Amino acid sequence: MIKVIVIGAAGRMGKRLVNLITESHDMKLSGATEYPESPLLGQDVGLVAGCGSAGVKISNDLKSVVKGANALIDFSTGPVVENAKLAVAAGCAVVIGTTALSPADKAELKKLANSGGRIVLSSNMSIGVNMLSKLCAVTAKTLGKDYDIEIVEMHHNKKKDAPSGTALMLAESIVKAKNVALKDKAVYGREGMTGERKKGEIGIHAVRGGDVVGDHTVIFAADGERIELIHKASSRDTFAKGALRAVRFLHNATPGLYNMQDVLGLN
Repeated sequence: MIKVIVIGAAGRMGKRLVNLITESHDMKLSGATEYPESPLLGQDVGLVAGCGSAGVKISNDLKSVVKGANALIDFSTGPVVENAKLAVAAGCAVVIGTTALSPADKAELKKLANSGGRIVLSSNMSIGVNMLSKLCAVTAKTLGKDYDIEIVEMHHNKKKDAPSGTALMLAESIVKAKNVALKDKAVYGREGMTGERKKGEIGIHAVRGGDVVGDHTVIFAADGERIELIHKASSRDTFAKGALRAVRFLHNATPGLYNMQDVLGLN
């Protein structure tokens, strides 16, 4: 059995991870953490997640929880890099689905992987979204310069970062296929007298409202036709199931920094 720790176990994603891990045939929940001021500290995480007693109490001390674990899953907005360092030091694999990590954070995680850590880092753990990313790259490369590219993402009204990490991931897959830099091509929304659309720019737009889990549309538009690649997530389970797939991938993987494209064999 793969022993798994969930960071942010009382959050929306954390609860779904707890449920799916307790239901799985090859994983066992070995730890659950929350922020130091959480009123749920000391409670059984299974009861908090609504799946019955799990025999695991919510803690704020990852250092003690990580002992004996095989993998850690972190979708939190907490100290992601520090969590990963503690896990790797204990020989534990790490799956990170947190968005809005800084370039410095990503550099630290890469350094950690180079020193022996097994890490999967992805802005979106959904299998469908990662298929969409692959399709975007193939489409951008095939269509060439004659198609204008726009990305529109919509999420619930509680999401704090914009554009979404997934929208940026899709944009990165496109610019990589076109061999250009995103910083030179990205336009984030439009307002006022912007003039005509510049050739080669990539528009990225964020919409917020209601309880939308995550919708992403990538538009390739030319004179006479338009191609739209769309992914809609209706449940957070799609991200949680992807994270568990990443855990299984890392269980026998060599040290390194991976993404979901690696997990799915798309690279």
